[in-house]
Amino acid sequence: MNHELPKKHILLTGGTGLIGRHLTEQLLLKGCRVSHLSRSPGKDARVKTFWWDVDKGAIDEACIDNVDVVIHLAGAGIADKRWTEQRKREIIDSRAKSIGLIYNLLKGKKHQVNAVISASAIGYYSDRGDELMTEDSPPSNDFMAKCCIAWENAVDKEKDFGLRVVKFRTGVVLDSEGPLAKMAMPVKLFVGSSLGSGKQWIPWIHWQDVADMYLFALKNEGLAGVYNMVAPNPVTNKQLTQAIARQLHKPLWLPNVPAFFLKLLLGEMSTIVLGSTKVSSQKIEQAGYKFKYPEITLALKEIYGH
Repeated sequence: MNHELPKKHILLTGGTGLIGRHLTEQLLLKGCRVSHLSRSPGKDARVKTFWWDVDKGAIDEACIDNVDVVIHLAGAGIADKRWTEQRKREIIDSRAKSIGLIYNLLKGKKHQVNAVISASAIGYYSDRGDELMTEDSPPSNDFMAKCCIAWENAVDKEKDFGLRVVKFRTGVVLDSEGPLAKMAMPVKLFVGSSLGSGKQWIPWIHWQDVADMYLFALKNEGLAGVYNMVAPNPVTNKQLTQAIARQLHKPLWLPNVPAFFLKLLLGEMSTIVLGSTKVSSQKIEQAGYKFKYPEITLALKEIYGH
């Protein structure tokens, strides 16, 4: 297996998001050339930014010139706003319509793109209790699952171009920002507690393993299809809350936040925190990927630096 990453030209959508920023940095460190597609001008002199507007169906056609691989991370934040019907449409369109814009460009323009590596999400499986989900498990039928199906179907339209496609169903990415910061805040303020029953499974992954898995997919050109992007050792909401509290040396003394209160507060979106998804990482490990942070304690130690 080749351990050197070929010096490719990568076009990244969603390059300024949490994962996109980490991945851009890792790709540049490996000597790759990186371009971004964005609605706003780029702030990083090392990265050329091309303009697009998914709502208007507009894209700078030069964005695919000399590009070898497209990495598709773009998508409106799932938990940023309440799920109105309009917001749900935005969440799906920002993922599915956006890759469609790139495929339309590939259809009508000479190019050298040979692979698309795309994010998807473990929302595909949604709330499944204690059942272990593999890549062959059927999808759920709630909004998150429908969003992931539309997203993956849009990415699969590459079959018209004969590209290699990899789809990563990503779990909860742990980083000093994002979901972890939201969970850690009440713990830091001495008001941390588990959510709902606390028994729901959280398929987490450290940001470094996320970035490394994209690099792994770039490097190993035999890799194709769908893979779960989760650490090998899932934890429950209660275990994660306790691990955060231990890492931050804070006590947990409050009772769990009742499920009915979260449903009241978040509406349909409460499925994100109350849903239980236990997900297997076996397929990507069998393909040869080695996790840097397989255990939650190791991951939190790296993030909090103590």
